[in-house]
Amino acid sequence: MEDAQVEIDDGNDQTALPDTINVRRKITPFVMSFGFRVLGVVLIIVDFVLVIVDLALPAKSRDVGNALEAVSLTISFFFLLDVLLRVYVEGFKVYFSSKLNIVDACVVVVTLVVTMIYTFLDASGASLIPRVVSFLRFLRIIILVRVFRLAAQKKELEKVTRRMVSENKRRYQKDGFDLDLTYVTDRVIAMSFPSSGKQSFYRNPIKEVARFLDTKHGGHYKVYNLCSEKGYDPQFFHYKVERVFIDDHNVPSLEDMLKYTANVREWMSADPKNIIAIHCKGGKGRTGTMVCTWLIDSDQFESAQDSLEYFGERRTDKSRSSKFQGVETPSQSRYVGYYEVMKTKFNRQMPPPKSLRIKSIHIHSIAGVGKGDGSDLKVKIIVKKNLVFQCVCAKQENCTVSLAHSAHAVKRSHGLPKGYEDVPFYFWFNTSFIVENKLFLPREELDNPHKPKTWELYKEDFAVTMFFSEDE
Repeated sequence: MEDAQVEIDDGNDQTALPDTINVRRKITPFVMSFGFRVLGVVLIIVDFVLVIVDLALPAKSRDVGNALEAVSLTISFFFLLDVLLRVYVEGFKVYFSSKLNIVDACVVVVTLVVTMIYTFLDASGASLIPRVVSFLRFLRIIILVRVFRLAAQKKELEKVTRRMVSENKRRYQKDGFDLDLTYVTDRVIAMSFPSSGKQSFYRNPIKEVARFLDTKHGGHYKVYNLCSEKGYDPQFFHYKVERVFIDDHNVPSLEDMLKYTANVREWMSADPKNIIAIHCKGGKGRTGTMVCTWLIDSDQFESAQDSLEYFGERRTDKSRSSKFQGVETPSQSRYVGYYEVMKTKFNRQMPPPKSLRIKSIHIHSIAGVGKGDGSDLKVKIIVKKNLVFQCVCAKQENCTVSLAHSAHAVKRSHGLPKGYEDVPFYFWFNTSFIVENKLFLPREELDNPHKPKTWELYKEDFAVTMFFSEDE
């Protein structure tokens, strides 16, 4: 537990006084809300239109012009308030570390002063002097530079969108960074996918991730990309990138888990400063699976359950929401348990292979799921990403289907529910860990039915039992 006991950087700015931090926490959700940011963009466009309309008005329509100027002045004060709130929330040093923010603040102050001069001088009758009229109109045109605020607002919208997508995952928001990135231990980082192009609008920009790692751990980091579906140029991370190909919502192979931990052991033992940064798409399921595997391998946790609970605790920012951001997919948790056994019982080696033949699959309490009798189900068995068996229950192709009727059986006309993988339910297992040729998986250990939001369909005693025979 040595690493886990070291003080871990939570990515929060602790320089402010506790009272100030509490106030910031209360107003930050408002200031950084998507609606507030969109309102800022809308007001910039509205004010831009008001300026053009005001300049186009004939002299006899000054009453209308005065009203437009009053609205424009109100908008100017809103922008000033917006900047002041952002400075307070982000901190003076962090806010003004951005050149774009400096330009934005200058535009806000200058346009506010110009708007006040234009409004009050015009209202006092100074506009009767031709030269003053020309000067005021020139000032009014200057206000059009406010359109450049759109660049700063775009940046803020990106920041807000990323926070929305990451939900209540613990973010690193310190030293000028704002990333969906969590120190699980002082040497293990979990994060979402380092993205570029359109995806960087709502996920971690890869350049920012690289800047963070170079700043905090230059020359001492290695990135592990667990996404089988996509990669990126490893040059961003000085070619210190390893790939483990895992499909979304699925599990790694046992072989890949052992290769991965061996690779991490070698890297971590090379220098005490070395760290690893692990990611999948959202930095949760596949990431948590492999982070917990390493926590077990490195003796920081003895049991899979303890490591899974710890990861969820570290990845979840409970100050924002209680929604759990750890490994939720039962099959992924099951494979962390498999690794615990491989480490403790088989000395980090593959377990003895066990070839089994499936005799039957029993689905318990299927009433209420689809048609309620299993006739609308299909069964697919995939081994090492290859489809090895398929059964269409309605036609009884490659299988025989029987229904054990009960008093609770009901018929439904609704289609089968769909979840991850576009199927009602699925699960992964390895035959080496099957005991007494039987595998029983209750509702909470089946992928998709494990979610409480599905429990209106999948009743408490919904389960799957698989019976095997030795393959000769």
